[in-house]
Amino acid sequence: MARVPLLQLSDISLTFGGDPVFDNLSLVVQPGDRVALVGRNGSGKSTLMKVMGGLVEPDRGEVVPGPGVSVGYMEQDPDMTGFSTLGDFAIHGLEASDLYKVERAGEGLKFDPARPVETASGGERRRAALARLMAEAPDLMLLDEPTNHLDIEAIAWLEAELRATRAGFVLISHDRAFLRELTRATLWIDRGMVRRQEKGFEAFEAWRDTVWEEEDTARHKLNRKIKAEARWAVEGISARRKRNMGRVRALQDLRAERAAQIKRQGAAAMALESGPKSGRKVLEVKGISKSFDGTTILSPFSLKVQRGDRIAFVGPNGVGKTTLLKMLIGEVAPDTGSVSMGTNLELAVFDQTRSKLDPDASLWDSLTGDPEMRVSGKADQVMVRGTPKHVVGYLKEFLFDEAQARSPVRSLSGGEKARLLLAKIMARPSNLLVLDEPTNDLDVETLDLLQDLLGQYDGTVLLVSHDRDFLDRVAVTTIAMEGDGKATVYAGGWSDYQSQRAPRADAVVQVTTKKTVPASKPKQSPKVGLSFTEKHRLEALPAEIERLEAEMAKLQELLSDPDLYSREPVKFKKATEALVERQAKLEAAEEEWLHLEEKAEA
Repeated sequence: MARVPLLQLSDISLTFGGDPVFDNLSLVVQPGDRVALVGRNGSGKSTLMKVMGGLVEPDRGEVVPGPGVSVGYMEQDPDMTGFSTLGDFAIHGLEASDLYKVERAGEGLKFDPARPVETASGGERRRAALARLMAEAPDLMLLDEPTNHLDIEAIAWLEAELRATRAGFVLISHDRAFLRELTRATLWIDRGMVRRQEKGFEAFEAWRDTVWEEEDTARHKLNRKIKAEARWAVEGISARRKRNMGRVRALQDLRAERAAQIKRQGAAAMALESGPKSGRKVLEVKGISKSFDGTTILSPFSLKVQRGDRIAFVGPNGVGKTTLLKMLIGEVAPDTGSVSMGTNLELAVFDQTRSKLDPDASLWDSLTGDPEMRVSGKADQVMVRGTPKHVVGYLKEFLFDEAQARSPVRSLSGGEKARLLLAKIMARPSNLLVLDEPTNDLDVETLDLLQDLLGQYDGTVLLVSHDRDFLDRVAVTTIAMEGDGKATVYAGGWSDYQSQRAPRADAVVQVTTKKTVPASKPKQSPKVGLSFTEKHRLEALPAEIERLEAEMAKLQELLSDPDLYSREPVKFKKATEALVERQAKLEAAEEEWLHLEEKAEA
């Protein structure tokens, strides 16, 4: 029996006064679909999602939900006019029996329902909108960057909720780990065309590269054919005195076909140039601490940062990561202790609040009005790493077109604002780069480029991010802030930190698709329905699980030494590999125990 689609778009065309955003677009979302919607910043992802949600009317075509299907859209900038608190907004329109769902979502997403709307930040408003959508539980959820402004714990909660839901969803996100975990199909918007692949985001980049290679091959063949036909058209006149008008028209058609091909948007021409080398010691931190209103943000903490380090700061929202970062660079004074900065430092800061961008200024003025970029006597030029450049030319390097140069910053998307801020900080050499949530809203290609630039950067990087994939690719040291003022140093990125951290008694167990064994030692069970060998194996497994857990605890204790990596790198490598090996064996033993237990009970 054929399934009734959740949503069907037929022959959709849409323009905003210029080139079409979409033309003759048709697509279907089926029940149970878990779709990644991907594409470059500005390609139309959010616009398409708004068309799907009925918030933007297409110029032509139909958007038809299935019979009785409810469609919910997570607003990036929700209108809360008329609501006193975030909770009032989140529960609006819900049945009394569903109000507990908002409270539950609020706990998972970490937003305060009692927060007055007028004092709520943009991130808090978005979390309230997401909680409202999760409580409404529509048949089809349209989620536009739901992980922005969420910390890693809240992302894990949302991941578990979406993994468990029976609803369909379409998901836009810059978080590659989130997309890989959840999606089973991919919609790719590229130059006004929407392609679909029945594989999740994990397979996207290989698919994209294959499509582009095929395009390049076809374009090369077309160019050779045009060249051959053009040579015939010229040389054949003198030989025959008469043109074959059919072939001339065919040549004109080939040239029209080439002209109609839309050139792919290139990658941003971003570049990071290190300034003069800093001293070997970049920062020396001795016993710094910080409290606000009686709450300890940071207990006495010490750290040495050397030239070339890539240090990531992780932890829940509000735990104090940005405060610690500001203490390290001298913007906030510690209550106790000292921060000693090295010699010859040239600092560049990427601020997560984008406070260096005036929303009412144009892109042109944002660059030319910056004292560090201004070129004396040249109103249309900016200084870029010691060389004057025309302001429009420099904007084009970051994928802005000439028409945007005089537009206000407030008209930009989140990804475009991030690129503009990167343009400002990359315009001058630096040797200490501070990046506070740089990955929000950036597309996959720009994230890849930023990661490559950081890998080649000769200076030192201090990074705050909730993007687990980006942390794994960039960081060589992770400082975890988990509350109560404690900051712990771990070698490696996010995954390394997860493998090294000691289990916490109060930790919330993340929901996964895999069954888990209780933390306590498995109990003996009746042996009904098992073979002789299986009975003995079931009896032996609890001791084996206990032994593996003990070995892992010893390895985790060894790896918790923050100096082990620099002092004994070979020992660190072997201990890490041993921990990964025992983790795999433990998971296999737990799965086997569960299987035999279920078989015995059956």
